Amino acid sequence: MKILVLNGSPKGKNSTTLQTVRYLQTLHPEHRFAVLPVGQHIRRYEQDFSPARKALAGADVVLFCYPVYTFLVPYQLQRFLELVRADGVDLTGKIATQITTSKHFYDVTAHRFVEETCFDLGMRVVRGLSADMEDLLSRKGQEEARMFFQQLLFTCAHGGFLPPPPARPARAPAAYQPTLPQAEKRPGKEVVIVTCCGEEAPTLAHMVQDFQAALPYPSRVVNLQDFPFRGGCLGCLRCAVTGKCIYPDGFDDFLRTQIQQADAIVYAFPIVNHYTHAVFKCYDDRQFCNGHRTVTQGTPVAYLLQGDYRHEPNLQMVLEGRSEVGGNYLCGVVTDEGEDISAAIQSLADNLTFAMEHHLRRPANFYGVGGSKIFRDLIYLMQGLMKADHQFYKAHGAYDFPQKQKGRLLQMKLVGGLMAIPALQKKMGAQMSRYIIAPYEKVITQAQAEAKKDEGQ
Repeated sequence: MKILVLNGSPKGKNSTTLQTVRYLQTLHPEHRFAVLPVGQHIRRYEQDFSPARKALAGADVVLFCYPVYTFLVPYQLQRFLELVRADGVDLTGKIATQITTSKHFYDVTAHRFVEETCFDLGMRVVRGLSADMEDLLSRKGQEEARMFFQQLLFTCAHGGFLPPPPARPARAPAAYQPTLPQAEKRPGKEVVIVTCCGEEAPTLAHMVQDFQAALPYPSRVVNLQDFPFRGGCLGCLRCAVTGKCIYPDGFDDFLRTQIQQADAIVYAFPIVNHYTHAVFKCYDDRQFCNGHRTVTQGTPVAYLLQGDYRHEPNLQMVLEGRSEVGGNYLCGVVTDEGEDISAAIQSLADNLTFAMEHHLRRPANFYGVGGSKIFRDLIYLMQGLMKADHQFYKAHGAYDFPQKQKGRLLQMKLVGGLMAIPALQKKMGAQMSRYIIAPYEKVITQAQAEAKKDEGQ
């Protein structure tokens, strides 16, 4: 078969992910592998797409090869996919799969994004390989890579492709007009609205206009189209040591002074190709200048979206996961899908205001806890390189390893030892639930006392 590898890594031949492809290529000389360095040379393909068109048209299998960047593919690969759609090259019936490397931080959303894109292009999709960055260095990882390729070959010959999602119902685009009155503004807080479009998306622009009107605090709009990005994140890790991005375009200062200092952040974008315009992904990736530090922890966030959000479950996971891992209070998502959009916008503005004024927070769910633990272990292991991250994690108590809870461990060993005694097991079994809730009873009793005290005042 002719296997076209779309190398989405900005590191080109030095990509860790590409080494898995090279390993498989060595084991299977009977197949022809060709590599397009779309991540490293995206500017070339923007100027002349014809080499990519020819390579795609001649391929039997298209193999996406990339590192996972901030929940999805790198900006450079997303931009390439925009070029594929704009060119109109026919990929119907071609087989698509993917190989990624990461620390398994939301690799699932990256894989689903690529799968959704391939389904849109009429391709037949084989489930990809999601490997740890160091898997290929172990026998187990090498065996799993071989198994992946064997499964790919079997599926190409016998079928068993991933089922495409059901077709979404047609919906006439909304034409929203601003209707909300201008609320009186008071000083003390500021909201920043980060977007990637303006007059070319009038519905979204009008939603933003109404949201600004409904807010009782000043707000300003930052359009990412206006920022002179020199390029997407290179994954060079220079910022992990210096805290400064290698690009001289001033993005790190822009991010910290124009966006992260706001009291609340609202993201406004149209849903395009299961996310939004690639410039927004460039913004996402370039935030790696902050490393893995949740520098906006506690800052409320909200979203204003134009598009079929209810039919984008993967995007829903991305937005919720980002808020959870970042420690941001997600105030809500308003789209142009509802019947009374103006009422939803007013409610979102009210919720955001309440969250800012009362410093709301909620315990992290699985998305937040799982993602945070992956980063915790990664930074602890790489503290010698990621020094700023390490200091941040130490200062904020992120190193909550269970083995450090010695008192809790001893307590559980004691309880386990007592429960192993048959006589005590029978006696304690009926009382165990009461023992467990006893500390909670103290909390409730204290709350009752405080409530009575407040009534007396």
